[in-house]
Amino acid sequence: MYSFLTITLAALVNLAVFTTFSHAQSFVYPMNNQSSQQQEQDEFACYKWAKGQTGTDPTQPTQAAAAPPPKRRGGMLGGAMGGAALGAIGGAIAGNAGKGAAIGAAVGGVGGSMRRRSSENEYREHQQQAAAQQNQTKQTFNRAYTVCLEGRGYKVG
Repeated sequence: MYSFLTITLAALVNLAVFTTFSHAQSFVYPMNNQSSQQQEQDEFACYKWAKGQTGTDPTQPTQAAAAPPPKRRGGMLGGAMGGAALGAIGGAIAGNAGKGAAIGAAVGGVGGSMRRRSSENEYREHQQQAAAQQNQTKQTFNRAYTVCLEGRGYKVG
């Protein structure tokens, strides 16, 4: 399940990175009858300017410092085994180790499952925040690129 989520998130982030910049270049219309050579020079100059202003190069996608996926430590089974061991000890003291082990296994299993789910949720949230931050950075670059081209007499859409 982790690998499916990781692959899906990575694909969405890469798609956003590569399509964001291509949209900035897709529709540039010369309003002052600039030649195609002049337009190419202006687009390159604006690309360099936007890169300098924002510190972002959309042709070089940056990988956000992704937190490693949560480790699969036991979860419900690990919690159940630990709980059973503790329950057996407690039950032995009270006179019924089997009953104590059963209760401990049930409680430990629920606790282990809850910890694993919490860890998975934190990982997904971190990935979503990283993708949102990367998207915001690309939008800032696109705004700078558009402002530059419009200042040079182009309609960008």
